[in-house]
Order: sequence, then structure tokens, then C-alpha cells
Amino acid sequence: MARWRWRALILLIYVVIGIYIAWVYDYITAGLLRDLAEALLAVFLWFLVLLGIDLHIG
Repeated sequence: MARWRWRALILLIYVVIGIYIAWVYDYITAGLLRDLAEALLAVFLWFLVLLGIDLHIG
């Protein structure tokens, strides 16, 4: 079980560093994050979209 935790921790650190590097080099922007948030809202709250509620941010 301890080996699994170390692998998970290393993977988490790897992903966090990757996200930071992508942000610094403008592969991830505020607009991209907004679009991603809108898409996730539409996926998880699809019934609101069918009722005509606008889930666009901004």
C-alpha cells in the first residue's frame, strides 16, 4: 500500500509541475480555463441547459 501512495504522490507532483509550466508558457490561459469551466458546467448540469438556462461565464 505504501508503494501505491508514493507513485500517486509522484504522479500528482508531475501533473502539478506540468500545469504550472503550461501556464507560464501560455499553453493554458484564463480564456481556456473559462471555456473548460463552461464545458464542465454544461456536462454536469445538462438538465439546466435543456431548460434554457445560460451557463456561459462572463
